[in-house]
Amino acid sequence: MAKSGYSAGFVQDKISEARNLHQKGHIAQAKVLYEEILKVQPGNPDMLHLLGLIAAQTRNFRHAVDLIEKAIQIRPDHAVYYCTRGKALKELGQLKDALASFDRAIAIKPDYAEAYFNCGVILNEMKQPVVALSCFERVIAIKPDHAEALFHRGYTLHMLKQPAAAIASYDRAIAIQPDYADAYVNRGVVLKELKQLDAAIASFDQAIAIRPDFAEAYSNRGLAQNERKHWGPALDSFDQAIVIKPNYAEAYSNRGIALYGLRKTDAALASFDRAIALAPDYAEAYSNRGLVLSELKQLESAQASLKEAIALKPDYAEAYVNLGLVLKKQGKSDAALASFDRAIAIKADYAEAHFNRGNILDDMVQLDAALDSYEQAMIYKPDCEFLFGTWLHMKHRLCDWQNHGENLHNFQEQIFLGKSITPAFPVLALFDFPALQRLAAEISVTAQRLSENTLGSLNRKCRNDKIRIGYYSADFHNHATAYLMAGMFESHDSSRFELIGFSFGPDKHDEMRQRIAPVFSRFIDVRNMSDREIAMRSRELGIDIAIDLKGYTQDMRVGIFAERCAPIQVNYLGYPGTMGAPFIDYIIADRVLIPEEAQQHYTEKIVYLPNSYQVNDARREISGRVFTREECGLPKEGFIYCCFNNNFKIMPEMFETWMRVLKNVPGSYLWLLEDNPTAVRNLRKEAERRGVNENRLIFAKRIPLPEHLSRHRLADVFLDTLPYNAHTTASDALWAGLPVLTCIGTSFAGRVAASLLNAIGLQELIVQTRQQYETKAIELATEPGMLAAIRKKLAQNRLTTPLFDTKLFTQNLESAYTAMYERYLSDLPPENIEIF
Repeated sequence: MAKSGYSAGFVQDKISEARNLHQKGHIAQAKVLYEEILKVQPGNPDMLHLLGLIAAQTRNFRHAVDLIEKAIQIRPDHAVYYCTRGKALKELGQLKDALASFDRAIAIKPDYAEAYFNCGVILNEMKQPVVALSCFERVIAIKPDHAEALFHRGYTLHMLKQPAAAIASYDRAIAIQPDYADAYVNRGVVLKELKQLDAAIASFDQAIAIRPDFAEAYSNRGLAQNERKHWGPALDSFDQAIVIKPNYAEAYSNRGIALYGLRKTDAALASFDRAIALAPDYAEAYSNRGLVLSELKQLESAQASLKEAIALKPDYAEAYVNLGLVLKKQGKSDAALASFDRAIAIKADYAEAHFNRGNILDDMVQLDAALDSYEQAMIYKPDCEFLFGTWLHMKHRLCDWQNHGENLHNFQEQIFLGKSITPAFPVLALFDFPALQRLAAEISVTAQRLSENTLGSLNRKCRNDKIRIGYYSADFHNHATAYLMAGMFESHDSSRFELIGFSFGPDKHDEMRQRIAPVFSRFIDVRNMSDREIAMRSRELGIDIAIDLKGYTQDMRVGIFAERCAPIQVNYLGYPGTMGAPFIDYIIADRVLIPEEAQQHYTEKIVYLPNSYQVNDARREISGRVFTREECGLPKEGFIYCCFNNNFKIMPEMFETWMRVLKNVPGSYLWLLEDNPTAVRNLRKEAERRGVNENRLIFAKRIPLPEHLSRHRLADVFLDTLPYNAHTTASDALWAGLPVLTCIGTSFAGRVAASLLNAIGLQELIVQTRQQYETKAIELATEPGMLAAIRKKLAQNRLTTPLFDTKLFTQNLESAYTAMYERYLSDLPPENIEIF
């Protein structure tokens, strides 16, 4: 009832005027009128409700609730009041009360789509997506063209891990509302998770076309581009998001990832720091920052940043993995393992955590446990980067040949598809296939973000009095590389060459370190320097020719060469294959290793040395200790074949050949290196499976090299492996006077033993086929005169042929360095070089 003085018609006109103002957004004027009307009609529930609605619109939610509850007291059966009250309670964070209010609205009006919709939104916030989904389904049943309900249904289905249904829901929302930019963004997020990255980027592009100032669309597009490793476009996307939304911490953090992908580490750090300044509790930014600090070798700072990430987000599995990687670099294996284990406890299906756990167990020489971890990773993510090849290589280190043929077929197929499923090295060990090895190396270069340097081009250099050679290795200690090269370092002509050693391996203060280090003009420990810093130091020192002695082997630092540490960069000795990298100019080889028809399989230009590519040290000590058969576990009588190659080089096809040889040579035995107990057990089982008594396999434990060389005298013939030959081990055998029988392959790694035998004049021990290999192995045991003649020839040739002539080799290598250098000074590009 209107108070006296105002007619009912007048009041109704005022209500209409107020509603009209309210609908047009003139909230303050509408509020004045609503209050005037309420004075006339104090018990008007609609005015109380509308004033409550205005209070909510001006974010005075508590007052809104109070006003609406007064309206409800007057008119308790009006569903709209409960719905509006529910929205205000939601904004106050009183989710249960809000949900109850929406439920009451639905009880009054069972087909109230808006109430069901708001119930669904709150239930999602309360982490009850299954019930939320039923609410959105009810909305759509009542109102099929409710685009917002379809949008939220898509979001809920995504949470419930139903991506296809989520995309379909977003598509329906977009069909109803073609300019629904948020739907395009959420659709893109789901597509990105499905690895449909091109479609995801197209969806984000559509959102941007609709709403050019949509910062989140740019940021999500950048995330998809990051995942594609399209770092430049990703950086542009994040930069655009930040222009629109300058305090966008997430965009700054993901921008840092793009910069890290571009190997702009300083800029990446600055971007992460900016993200943290904007959001001090942003755990992801701290974790990403830790990764970059780790690459910069600032390991203590990296560890601190990652621990801060974990403090902010204790269930942050990714941060535990990153922390484990830092601890691994610090040599803290137990702590690294614990960190990976913690990540797995948080996220059991985290493939990368299982993979890295396997890697640390490998470092700890717990090979069976490492294999188990790799297999767990394979279950959760078979295409995890570098996993398949690492897993298969570990199986071969353990001589576990189950499903060997099928595994090799799958491996090869995935590489030909361009998948980054393996480091480069396992491909050398498993395939005698140079084209495949090149492709795997090229894929690895791309995957490791090594295609461009961040230091820019080198300035052209003038001729120096001496050619400055940089040797880069982690193996300047008691290691196969050092054993081979020590004499060469000592033989370099110091009047023409200046040697600088860059050591990024352990300083063990052992015999080889003490022998090698003084030979260099400068010997620099660069373990704690980043790749970029080492490259900068190399440039400052004016290195003319940089020799990578590691390639893609353990403790490699290929990033130094990606930064172009010298104008001429060379792959030598450590990695027996192409590096597939545009920044490696030459590979040192010989005519046996790389015939002319094989040059196409190398991205480097070939430097052909005469004789053999492999350096040897003529001062290598052979112990005077005389071993007995008994103390080496050998029988008193019988022909002894041996192979002291690492067990991963033993392929089942070659083992099959060896077993046939043993069957055809009664009383013969095979003496192998004891690499690990599981390999021993597996090889014994494989022998029994082929009808050979396991006791005919004898295993040699590792002992100091001089003594190991001495015990070679107890063997009769060294049997080589294929596709990965004996390299240093072949030199060991020949130096010790033990003939080596090899079957020449087609790849670099499969032709090294032939190169060595050619240089020592024992070409009769090089065969072309497995059948010839088997026949020759049997003949060497059954025709004593043949073997005696070969052993005599080896003894004569050992110090008279080029293989162990360290000074001659060094002179040839220096001629190669000079030829490279002269081409560079003449402004000529790298080209194949032959030294005669």
